[in-house]
Amino acid sequence: MNVLIVQNDAKLGNIWQRHLQRHDHVADIALDQDSAIQRLHEQFYSIIILDVVLDGGSAIAVADYASYRHPDARVIFVTNTSFFSDGSIFQLCANACAFVPTATQPEDLTAMVEHYAKTD
Repeated sequence: MNVLIVQNDAKLGNIWQRHLQRHDHVADIALDQDSAIQRLHEQFYSIIILDVVLDGGSAIAVADYASYRHPDARVIFVTNTSFFSDGSIFQLCANACAFVPTATQPEDLTAMVEHYAKTD
């Protein structure tokens, strides 16, 4: 399955990417809104791991574009802040399936990807 990681921190994105690849998933990384939307324009991703706070753009814009372009794609939001800690992200983004801390262990994140993703 194809996974898009949208994460400002390239090091953290690479850790998640390598873990997903070890579990036979194709994982691409985008560091900002523009590169994420470009990737979504070019390819279908079953699931998107999306940092709520993007330095280069808006996570909500990425999730909205994904919802429009690929209605079956699901989004796992990650954050290291208290934004949306009230669960309102699920009201704002119909394609949101999970909301977890950035510190979630890579193996747990992979398990969530496998649980929530729809097959290609």
